[in-house]
Amino acid sequence: MGQGTFDFDDIREVGHTDKQKAQRDVKLLREQIRHHDRLYYQQDAPELPDGDYDKLRQSLIDLEEKYPDLITSDSPTQKVGAPVAQGFSKVTHQTPMLSLDNAFNADDIVDFMTRIQRFLGMTYTEDITLVAEPKIDGLSASLRYKNGHLLIAATRGDGHEGENITANVKTIADIPQSLKGSRLPDEIEIRGEIYMAKSDFDALNSERILAGETVFANPRNAAAGSLRQLDARITAQRKLHFFAYSIAGAHMHGTHKEDLDQLAQWGFSINPLTDLCDDVVATQNFYDQLQTQRASLDYDIDGIVFKVNEKALQDRLGFVARAPRWAIAQKFPAEKAITKVNDIIIQVGRTGVLTPVAVLEPVTVGGVVVSRATLHNEDEIRRKDVRIGDTVQVQRAGDVIPQVVSVMREQRPDESEEFVFPATCPDCSSHVVRQVGEVAHLCTGGLICPAQAKERLKHFVSRKAFDIEGLGARNIEQFWHEGLLQTPADIFTLEDRDKKSLTPLRNKEGWGALSAKKLFDAINTKRTMALPKFLYALGIPTIGESAARLLAYHYGTFDKFRAGILAASVEGSEAYDDLLSLDSIGPKSIGALVDFMAEPKNALVLDALVGQLTLLKAVQADVGNSPVAGKTVVFTGTLTHASRLEAKAKAEAVGAKVASSLSAKTDYLVAGEKAGSKLKKAQDLGVDVLTEDDWVNLIA
Repeated sequence: MGQGTFDFDDIREVGHTDKQKAQRDVKLLREQIRHHDRLYYQQDAPELPDGDYDKLRQSLIDLEEKYPDLITSDSPTQKVGAPVAQGFSKVTHQTPMLSLDNAFNADDIVDFMTRIQRFLGMTYTEDITLVAEPKIDGLSASLRYKNGHLLIAATRGDGHEGENITANVKTIADIPQSLKGSRLPDEIEIRGEIYMAKSDFDALNSERILAGETVFANPRNAAAGSLRQLDARITAQRKLHFFAYSIAGAHMHGTHKEDLDQLAQWGFSINPLTDLCDDVVATQNFYDQLQTQRASLDYDIDGIVFKVNEKALQDRLGFVARAPRWAIAQKFPAEKAITKVNDIIIQVGRTGVLTPVAVLEPVTVGGVVVSRATLHNEDEIRRKDVRIGDTVQVQRAGDVIPQVVSVMREQRPDESEEFVFPATCPDCSSHVVRQVGEVAHLCTGGLICPAQAKERLKHFVSRKAFDIEGLGARNIEQFWHEGLLQTPADIFTLEDRDKKSLTPLRNKEGWGALSAKKLFDAINTKRTMALPKFLYALGIPTIGESAARLLAYHYGTFDKFRAGILAASVEGSEAYDDLLSLDSIGPKSIGALVDFMAEPKNALVLDALVGQLTLLKAVQADVGNSPVAGKTVVFTGTLTHASRLEAKAKAEAVGAKVASSLSAKTDYLVAGEKAGSKLKKAQDLGVDVLTEDDWVNLIA
């Protein structure tokens, strides 16, 4: 997938009956979502409306729910945001700053409540009080106070690590430098949303027009641009505001509403429209009322956030990788406009998928100028019959670019022609194929396709992989075109080759002796690498961060991993069954692993790469003094102390690995009431069988 221009069209209805087709769609959706996450969270330059982005994410969620073995920890459904931007020091959040799952109508809120009741083992007639808060369209921030004084402020970043914006935040009048009151906590973390009022936004743009400067597209972009100024004096000149919405980590009170009252007492602004809802009917009444008020507010909102009020229930519900189970955001509908399709271009992604992109006549939608929209695939182009020269309706929600909703065929030019999907790759001229049952066209160029190779290199050096400072997308592009980097192994021979070059890096435009040295130093610090990160960096299809970590801990060393995967090429073999017993590793993942490791070209690349590195043995760390850390557990039968979902979440929280099937390597089978065939199989295999009470006592 190309960088900086990827926009996305309407999402297909999810009705997959073919697992392989679903796997392909999951890859494509993840590619698209990651691109837009980078634009939105890191560059403040979104190119997709919230509504379209939400559809992309919901389509991915639907597929992963239908095929759980396709879920990987690097999936956008399992995390939030994008890596920290350049220019600010990094701050690690004490507790992750997660995003929220989305709802679009009352039925989604009913489903949300039903999931909560099912997870907690409650009856559907038991009411749960929710706190309803306007969803401010701004930038999430974390404020850490020590002894009542502001210590450090950070952006959300990727949810685990953000940008240090302390100096800039201290210029915001709504954020107290010192908390009011007595008996303050020794240390506390406050979270909320930084935004710019509509009136202040209009005034700022008027000033910029008079000064001959580029105007901001919308208040959120203006707030982001103001907050990320390296010179805090510029931030001070912009009028930014802050609504606090939570106390992170510590439980000072029994309910979320009491936390908000406490924040107000400390001197924070709390959104005055916040209210309590006792049932789904109340949530929708609140939603309808606020949607009516939306235009009259002096700040942008793009929906409502509903949170379980009781902290004890929040604790039991816990989190998935990306979002809390106890909160959801119900979004407002999209805005629309009319424009023209000037061209349709093709972009090639890391996995070889060809994606058509509509180049639009620039149009303003909800205050944002948009010029591109991805048409997703050939089926979507045919379904909507989008052609060059067409007048189309586009829509957006919030502050990002639109999707093509429909074509106004009555305005179509007489000379209009159907778009013909290319038979060859625009980057390498290799043959393009579309397998039966698949929606995506694939370039067959593989390792010889520059678009794919460049994207693989970008993945290899990405934050969750080798995370090489100074070797970002732009430099990968430069080094690729200059022939300096073609494979990951080339990264680690770059310095030696540079010393022999007639035009060393320090003499190239944009570089100097110091920047070149910093890059080589950064590369050299990565010559020793943890096995989980190494396996993830390889970019093996279906193997995300979670699966890579699981495989690393299972095999321990790369040599054992390589041998184990190659031995698993025979379905039903001991090595195959060993892999299949791992939670989240299914037949498709095994096939992808075997295909990757058995490919001769990949083997050569791996040999060259491993020869440059020291790969550490993977040893899973204990979780505190947990007696089950690193142990594999399988649940069977009916549980009485907690629902199956809650029991699994608790087991993972204390370091256990929860598997879906038994093998000789299973450590414990927890047998609830009416345990079935798994109980007998565990006894035959010699696996330790625990009652539910035994298990609860073991992990207490």
